Amino acid sequence: MDEKTKAQIQQEAADLVVKLQPRSGKFRTISPEMDPLRLGSGWSIEDLDKPQVIIESTFGDSHPGSAGLFDLVEEVRAGVAEAGGHGARYFCTDICDGEAQGHDGINYSLPSRDMIANMIEIHAKATPFDAGVFVASCDKGLPANLMAMGRINIPSIVVTGGVMDAGPDLLTLEQLGAISARYERGEISREELEFAKHNACPSCGACSFMGTASTMQVTAEALGLMLPGTALLPATSSDLREFAREAGRQSVWLSEHNLCPRDIVTKESFENLIMVHGAISGSTNSLLHIPAIAREFGIEMSADDFDRLHRGAHYLLNVRPAGEWPAQFFYYAGGVPRIMEEIKSMLHL
Repeated sequence: MDEKTKAQIQQEAADLVVKLQPRSGKFRTISPEMDPLRLGSGWSIEDLDKPQVIIESTFGDSHPGSAGLFDLVEEVRAGVAEAGGHGARYFCTDICDGEAQGHDGINYSLPSRDMIANMIEIHAKATPFDAGVFVASCDKGLPANLMAMGRINIPSIVVTGGVMDAGPDLLTLEQLGAISARYERGEISREELEFAKHNACPSCGACSFMGTASTMQVTAEALGLMLPGTALLPATSSDLREFAREAGRQSVWLSEHNLCPRDIVTKESFENLIMVHGAISGSTNSLLHIPAIAREFGIEMSADDFDRLHRGAHYLLNVRPAGEWPAQFFYYAGGVPRIMEEIKSMLHL
């Protein structure tokens, strides 16, 4: 065999350097325009060589579940920086089913989920990133983010915006329908109805009952894609911001170990999730979302799987609308880890 020339050795060394670079670094080698464009976006020269983390969120003024997410995005970004990475903020807000009810707006609800997932895929595929943090809270935005995670399959972690505080006398939004009906029947005054309207959503966060938003937060944690115990944290809690920062740090760790969502989530994960869904009396809209999320992970789930698994499930959670308490109490009772501990014998371990 002929001895390698100096040029060949130099080329092999250069190729090895490229191979050992983070994913984003390889594309920087291919695309000389990338560095100047990022510098023009406010990145520093030092940032260019760091692990690159896309921070996707549904932040916007669309509804309480998304209105408070920007602070969490900033905490995530700080955590990424503390771990030696650089976080890039991307936004694709969602809509509110509550505000869309009673008129043609509801016809845009389910399509919005797929549009958000598509947009996140575009963000993550058009520009290379080494990891991602996905920040969302509610009915369509959170399943959209989970679907996108399965598609793009880069090292990733979810941060949810938690659940809003209850109002006076533990008033929560799902009671408004009954309160409005009482007004229509003449059982309460206009002032009492207005008081309920003005106090049912006293903070940011997902609505404080086990509707689709809260169920999807539990879904993300039950699949192993969140820090344990963080689903349905009170949105006003300082703990939520601490966990968001820790998620930023963890995203860099995930990138260094190349641990991707499809390495974590299996069919058994989804079966465990369905058992958790039964234990919390989760939203029936999960029949729309969980199979769609599973498909993006290359896993087929159907309504028959819900039926088969729910026949052995035990309802444990005394949370509205099926139970007595606002959803924020779920966190204080131990959250998803406590639920999974209670039904451990029924789960794949």
